Amino acid sequence: MAEIADEKLMALARQIAQTLGPNNSATDDILSILSNSDAKPRESFSDDGGGVDHTLKSLDRRISRYISSAASIWLNPRNSASFLDAVDQLIAVVREWNPIADRDNISTSLDRAEDLLQQSMYRLEDEFRALIERGWSTADHSDYSDEDLDDDVSVDGVDFIPVARPMTDYKLVVDALPERTAEDLNDIAKRMVAAGYMKECSGVYSTCRRDFLVQSFSRLGLQKLTGDDLQSMPWSQVEDEIEKWSKGITVAAQILFPSELRLCDRVFYGFPSAVDLSFAEVCRDSTIQLLNFADEVAIVSRIPDRLFKLLDVYEAVRDLIPQFELIFSRDHSFSLIDEAVAVRRRVGDVIRVIFLELENSIRRDVAKSAIPGGGLHPINRYMMNYLRAACSSRQTLEQVFEESDGKGDERGLSPLAIQLTWMMELLENNLESKSKLYRGDTALCCVFMINNLSYMLQKVKDNEMGAVLGGNWIKKHTAKVRQYHVTYQKSSWSKVLDVLSVDNSSHGTTTKILREKLKLFNSYFEETCKTQSTWVIFNEELCEEFTVSVSETVSEAYSGFIQRFGKHGDRHIKYSVEDIEALIDDLFRGMCSGKR
Repeated sequence: MAEIADEKLMALARQIAQTLGPNNSATDDILSILSNSDAKPRESFSDDGGGVDHTLKSLDRRISRYISSAASIWLNPRNSASFLDAVDQLIAVVREWNPIADRDNISTSLDRAEDLLQQSMYRLEDEFRALIERGWSTADHSDYSDEDLDDDVSVDGVDFIPVARPMTDYKLVVDALPERTAEDLNDIAKRMVAAGYMKECSGVYSTCRRDFLVQSFSRLGLQKLTGDDLQSMPWSQVEDEIEKWSKGITVAAQILFPSELRLCDRVFYGFPSAVDLSFAEVCRDSTIQLLNFADEVAIVSRIPDRLFKLLDVYEAVRDLIPQFELIFSRDHSFSLIDEAVAVRRRVGDVIRVIFLELENSIRRDVAKSAIPGGGLHPINRYMMNYLRAACSSRQTLEQVFEESDGKGDERGLSPLAIQLTWMMELLENNLESKSKLYRGDTALCCVFMINNLSYMLQKVKDNEMGAVLGGNWIKKHTAKVRQYHVTYQKSSWSKVLDVLSVDNSSHGTTTKILREKLKLFNSYFEETCKTQSTWVIFNEELCEEFTVSVSETVSEAYSGFIQRFGKHGDRHIKYSVEDIEALIDDLFRGMCSGKR
């Protein structure tokens, strides 16, 4: 009976001490008096286990009333504090009893205590989940009751629905939950980790926060799309999905993930391994969803016309990686950085495949008939405009090709420059083979090559493509155009000019001979003009250069020739020098439309 009285006395003292509070001087006096009394402390156990049993019953009564409550314990801070205090005592008891569990009077009680602890953890888990799910809906909850639990249990629970808050600032880290809620969650996490329930606590947290990210992604217009989904869509719809994804991945990397990391740090403050595990589990599925989309887009984009959107995807993933390196730097989440790098490489691989497909399209383009008038060939127009547009993303393409092919060659050309130089060579060879379709007409063959090489030069100069190919390429092909021009003049106008040549050493040249030469000149000149009036020069500037060059050569020779007739030959002269120049000026005008 004395032992029971002692236990009651100690229990009464603790109740008084709790009521007075830790800072009340009377508390120390009470505890000091009792510590010198004959009462047995709670930590001491009688041989029959009475002290153990009493301690356990006391904790059971205190804890069970909370576990069986239908209302949330955390709707009242007094109740939550009391419950956590009881759980702390229970954890301490289990921890204290474990080393002596082999005693007959302790073993059974320890089993009961561990069962009670497990029930406590289940209830803490439920409260933990409810706090997260209520989220911001409890931020302004200020009507906590100071009444006892017995009054609280009759209060109906509130049905809170978690809502992902809309994001407007793409460079903002927000509080994913109210600070008070994060503190409450940390209080629960401390007890669950102390009791050995870290994985369970982390699991509940991760599940709830994953759901929040799913809702956030949904509000951003992001959805899980498979390769089959994308394949069945019109490309315009895929482009729309890429646009939404690009914005969504920015929000995720700049706002959602950093905010989740900060929340995780607060909830599991003091437990870095729990932070690492929980944050990784929260973000893994969402991150993989974002990266998988980039992978799937790459799979359906293996045709040249889709390169430009694929470059956007590559750049988005590339720009995402530094942010990933900041937030996913811990053990459990580090693999997400590796996955992002792998996706970037796979998208880069598809970009290089597209360039190989471009090469093959040049090789496969075998014309059966010549372009009328020696004009621009469609393959040249398409390729040059395509490559010029692609080179507007020069830095990205440089990175793509360096990632695969290293740093360049002994000529100092970058991997991208090597690729473009090779494609330009293929294109030029293709055009040269097509020039042979003009069936031995050397002049028209030259016009065709001048047109197409000049077009290539025009598209290369003064832009990123020219910077990639370099000045030597431009100089080399400018020289080629000049050489084709010389060949054109020789093959086209040599017959006309040869007629006008007169041996000055011969004094026997008669007016009759001069007249015959003049007739031949008129015939050859008219024939040449008639033929070349249907030929094509692809723009006005080049057309002007062409006709001026021909006019200067022909009109000078013609002027010298007709001067030999003197005034007696005027009636035999059909064309004046001005007429010749005017007729030459009209060459290539029939189809000279100035198209680019």
